[in-house]
Amino acid sequence: MSTVDLLVAEIGSTTTVVNAFAGVGTPTPKFIGQGQAPTTVLNGDVTIGVKNAVNDLENNLDIEGMDWKEMLATSSAAGGLKMTVHGLVYDMTVKAAEDAALGAGAVIKMVTAGKLRDSHLKRIKDKEPNIILLAGGVDYGEEETIIHNAKMLAQLDRNIPILYAGNIAIRDEIKDIFADTSFELLVVDNVYPEIDQFNIEPTRAMIQDAFEKHIIHAPGMDKIDEWVTGPIMPTPGAVMNGAKLLKEEIGDLIVFDVGGATTDLHSVTEGSEEIRDILTSPEPVAKRTVEGDLGVFVNADNVVNRIGKEKLSEELGSSIDQILEDRKPIPKDELEKEFIAKLTKEAVQTAVKRHAGTLKEIYGPSGRQMIASGKDLTRIKWVIGTGGALTRLAKNEEILKSIRRSKTRKKLFPTLNASVTIDEDYIMASLGVMGKEYPETAVNLLKQSLKIEEDMIKE
Repeated sequence: MSTVDLLVAEIGSTTTVVNAFAGVGTPTPKFIGQGQAPTTVLNGDVTIGVKNAVNDLENNLDIEGMDWKEMLATSSAAGGLKMTVHGLVYDMTVKAAEDAALGAGAVIKMVTAGKLRDSHLKRIKDKEPNIILLAGGVDYGEEETIIHNAKMLAQLDRNIPILYAGNIAIRDEIKDIFADTSFELLVVDNVYPEIDQFNIEPTRAMIQDAFEKHIIHAPGMDKIDEWVTGPIMPTPGAVMNGAKLLKEEIGDLIVFDVGGATTDLHSVTEGSEEIRDILTSPEPVAKRTVEGDLGVFVNADNVVNRIGKEKLSEELGSSIDQILEDRKPIPKDELEKEFIAKLTKEAVQTAVKRHAGTLKEIYGPSGRQMIASGKDLTRIKWVIGTGGALTRLAKNEEILKSIRRSKTRKKLFPTLNASVTIDEDYIMASLGVMGKEYPETAVNLLKQSLKIEEDMIKE
């Protein structure tokens, strides 16, 4: 029997991956290997898929009867962490709450601003969220709308967490409203305590804690606590945690995760002082955006239509309709790989356009003035690729280099000074959850996978 220090199971909607690590907690940790198997959440027990992935890992390492000291997990099975978000004004409290939820790894199913109506309650029921986030009002500011929304949500009376991250002046009223319901009320600091001030980290942490506590009650997930000895995190939240840990070590960064159904971007940067001075509204340091229409398998048709079928057929020398009909989750021949590469490049370029902020000239009484809105990526030092497509494609670095710009014009893109690197071992999500308990080990292993040496880190 062979013992490893730690396993991390990434339980996806279709595939479960198990990564093995040794030397955890020492100066010389190592990534040992990886196994994978189909996820078995639909069988009513995800541990079957975890066990099969462990068996695959044993075969890959030529080990029989492997044992381990600890197991952690990330999950996007059972639909991931489904949330609805409800606030007061979209550009203020709703945006802050949404950023907090996305940064925690949530799949946001519904967002509302202002007073909730009966039709909203029906939609919330249909979405079947795992957690509801209620925000609104700066501290000691507007109260009526938030109290109205709390009373409306209380009618749903669901046995799930409801997180209150709004005006602190009415916390007692909010507690009274939910006291006789089945909701588990969680109260945290206001996500938008003052005008132009975000405070999303407490909400983000509370969402992840609630997910870990309640995920074992999801269909097929109820036996996972028999295996896992440490944290369970939403997979996108784990990637974000890895990005935040890495930023402290190597500097401002952006992480692209191109998948079969979505493209996620995680940026961790304060931006430049010049842009911060002209921002029309605040942006969080750590921000995640999810492009639900940009995927290279499930949503391949969307990306193909963005590029154009005729253009793709001409470039590939083959019928796109035939390629789409024959496509597989993992490309096998060179034509399929080239096809996926073109879709990945379009997904990356479109996603960064949506994520990056914008510069705009306006004219007022004092003449021409420059203003900025959105996320400033001009001080990014590292552009990182993770996920199935970007870690396996031969042209992955070339794709990521295509988003850099020599000059800042209308969009606040990364500059040519940003270095490009790939999570070659495809372990960033695993290391993000590992970083909850072993941050130094996680950063060490991340730098190994990204091939980042000490002399490459820019001041």
